[in-house]
Amino acid sequence: QVQLVESGGGLVQAGGSLTLSCVASEDIFRTYSMGWFRQAPGTDRECVAGVKWGDGWKFYADDVQGRFVISKNVAKDTVNLQMNNLKLEDTAVYYCATERSEFSPLISHVPRDYEYWGQGIQVTVSS
Repeated sequence: QVQLVESGGGLVQAGGSLTLSCVASEDIFRTYSMGWFRQAPGTDRECVAGVKWGDGWKFYADDVQGRFVISKNVAKDTVNLQMNNLKLEDTAVYYCATERSEFSPLISHVPRDYEYWGQGIQVTVSS
């Protein structure tokens, strides 16, 4: 079973930056697309960014476009999420996850299409 481990979360002031990392226990990012999700208390889990296997096509949610950057290093089995100009509303638990389907032609934004999940990491943005 694939294990995903997130790191890099914490407390940051509004306007600051954090970089989250997700390390996989297997060479999975080469053939599976993956996404970064977040969930704030009382809200549904939402996809904020994704990167497709192969060509590395990237998706960003509207409210993080231009502020977040997703990148992957297949050789190191790592996917990062660089978060800039953080806002109070970015406060949430962030999760990385891999899609269920290998060689998926698209990046899904739906949590149920993802099979392996990290344990989640807290990001708190303060004023």
